[in-house]
Amino acid sequence: MVAMSATASLFPVSSPKPHSGAKTSDKLGGEPGSVDVRGIKTKSVNSGGMKVKANAQAPTEVNGSRSRIMNGFKTDDYSTSPAPRTFINQLPDWSMLLAAITTIFLAAEKQWMMLEWKTKRPDMIADMDPFGLGRIVQDGLVFRQNFSIRSYEIGADRTASIETLMNHLQETALNHVKSAGLLGDGFGSTPEMCKKNLFWVVTKMQVIVDRYPTWGDVVQVDTWVAPNGKNGMRRDWLLRDYKTGEILTRASSNWVMMNKETRRLSKIPDEVRGEIEHYFVDAPPVVEDDSRKLSKLDESTADYVRDGLIPRWSDLDVNQHVNNVKYIGWILESAPQVVEKYELARITLEYRRECRKDSVLKSLTSVLGGGDDDNGGIGDSGRVDCQHVLLFAGGGDGTPGGEIVKGRTQWRPKYEKQDGSVDHFSAGNV
Repeated sequence: MVAMSATASLFPVSSPKPHSGAKTSDKLGGEPGSVDVRGIKTKSVNSGGMKVKANAQAPTEVNGSRSRIMNGFKTDDYSTSPAPRTFINQLPDWSMLLAAITTIFLAAEKQWMMLEWKTKRPDMIADMDPFGLGRIVQDGLVFRQNFSIRSYEIGADRTASIETLMNHLQETALNHVKSAGLLGDGFGSTPEMCKKNLFWVVTKMQVIVDRYPTWGDVVQVDTWVAPNGKNGMRRDWLLRDYKTGEILTRASSNWVMMNKETRRLSKIPDEVRGEIEHYFVDAPPVVEDDSRKLSKLDESTADYVRDGLIPRWSDLDVNQHVNNVKYIGWILESAPQVVEKYELARITLEYRRECRKDSVLKSLTSVLGGGDDDNGGIGDSGRVDCQHVLLFAGGGDGTPGGEIVKGRTQWRPKYEKQDGSVDHFSAGNV
């Protein structure tokens, strides 16, 4: 009985004919064999009065339609049979292969267009610096780097501040040393300088600003080095508008070496000279040297005085003294009326002493030309010249009254619209 149940579950059983007089044969082959779709003749088997076919069953009628079961699968007469398996439909999906080939051809076409563009505009490709990392150009003697003027680098005039430009100049100088493979563990020091505890200090900086860039502008900075006397080095910069090539700023600086332990100036050792001399460019400075001697300035002769200036920890660089760019902000803070009405066109700074943490400073400014005594020395002339000095006021290791930085500045007026508001963008085109 169990065998019959298992057989019935695996093989469909045909219902007996409705007439009761039908007899079944007890012999194999009592009924004619049927042929399945494969052309194999099968015989019916009699088991306990129930006739079972091994591989095929006569068609049955379900809901008015005929259906048959072959090889255990039920199919309708009206359903379409699956397509036979051939060589073509056993191949892989051609659409994926075509998509891959198309992608390869598009990439190759893009590369070809870039190569063709390079031959047409080599100047533009050479100036591309997408990541702002800079690179060596002009036979390995000039370093070039691009900067985008950020929103936090502009001032009330909507133009980049002088501190922003000075920071860009300083950044390119350090990256130049790094790209040349001469950066040791110091702040711009070469490996031989690090061995001898030496580092560079700036003694003079001259900057001429023809136009200030605005927010979103991209500037391109070129820098190179040249000898300056027996124990000095000169570094020059040209800052251009990346799109137009217009020169915006020119700068030239003089540098000497200082010993980290004694804090005294040092000669350039032969080992260090051997590292840097083949990077020297034989070219005149981009800014003609302003050799005018600055007269002594004290509180009795100054038109503006700002005291109580204290360096913060963030004002120090890795050489543990105040960064030279910070001095410019302190100098300009002593003359707010000049800053409000004029924009800086030229600045010359002479660095006398280094300033370290915990020092207290005093900033003095005197107007030299184009002045008006009733307006703090500021008149209505087209240009104003000022003299500046930054002094130790006490604290730290500086002698009170000792000069840190002396400088001279030239200012041009800010242009105004008819409604009286300042047109900062027009002023930058002077």
